[in-house]
Amino acid sequence: MFVDEAVIFVKGGDGGNGCVSFRREKYIPYGGPDGGTGGKGGDVILRVCKKIDTLLDLTSRVKHIAGSGAHGKGTNKKGKDGKDLTIDLPRGTVIKDRESGRILKDMSTVEESIVIARGGRGGRGNKCFATSTNQVPRQAEKGKPGEERWLILELKLLADVGLIGMPNAGKSTLLSRISAAKPKIADYAFTTLQPQLGIVEIGNYGRFVVADIPGLIEGAHRGIGLGDEFLRHIERTKLLVHLLDVSPFAQVAPLDAYHIVRNELRQYNPGLAEKTEIVIANKMDLLDTETGMQCIQTLEKQISKPVCPVSTATGKNIGALLNLIVNALHEDKSCVSESLCS
Repeated sequence: MFVDEAVIFVKGGDGGNGCVSFRREKYIPYGGPDGGTGGKGGDVILRVCKKIDTLLDLTSRVKHIAGSGAHGKGTNKKGKDGKDLTIDLPRGTVIKDRESGRILKDMSTVEESIVIARGGRGGRGNKCFATSTNQVPRQAEKGKPGEERWLILELKLLADVGLIGMPNAGKSTLLSRISAAKPKIADYAFTTLQPQLGIVEIGNYGRFVVADIPGLIEGAHRGIGLGDEFLRHIERTKLLVHLLDVSPFAQVAPLDAYHIVRNELRQYNPGLAEKTEIVIANKMDLLDTETGMQCIQTLEKQISKPVCPVSTATGKNIGALLNLIVNALHEDKSCVSESLCS
């Protein structure tokens, strides 16, 4: 199961108490103080692990507390330090303080780590309080409590390309066509219930990662449909590929669908609407040649952008689309300045 959000409580271990003790040896009835210091509490550490790709494990356990330090002992014995607690996270996890909402760390690098809750300092034993005027101190410090806080963990997938569009626009079919990913595909809305990642291998460019998110509908940024839960997964992408259903069976006209999705991006995060975008007219196999040409030309005039006609079902023009994506990722914007209708 894919889980991309978790709320957890973390607490560093408490420091051990200092000890009140005096030397007791034969022929030395009044030995000096020898109480040891308490051990330091363990830290809570968050670490990126490449073997983990979801926050599922953290939903079954809310509280995470590091080990407490042991109390100090006589004969100047220091208490053992508490054991650190390490929590593994998937790459791309954003750590937020629940109380303030402040972002504490964006964990985007493998093996990256952060001490999120420090353990408390151990209390000093009575030996530390001995002075020339107080040679028999009977006080010791208690250990300091460890830091504690509630955290919100949000996973944002790390992908180069984000597939966007209305439900049933063909995003999952495109992902399965250009990569080895096997998302669920059907002819009804909201087939995709969770983000899907696919790695595309192409020519000398090497590879790029594509993210397919559930279809967006009007009001998605307010929690309508599924899109609001997954829009954050395209915040890191360099490029958006916007699929439009231009078939006679489309539930929403292509122009209306385009503006609905663009508005949802803008409402959720204005920065999303500023990303480089490639617009695709999908399901061209369901139109005859003349009607398809007219549709593309009209759509390009309406949105003032070039439109790439493809059929994800048959694979027609997928190669041209991949070239557009590669060029756009290389920041060669000239590749999207011409229509592919001809």
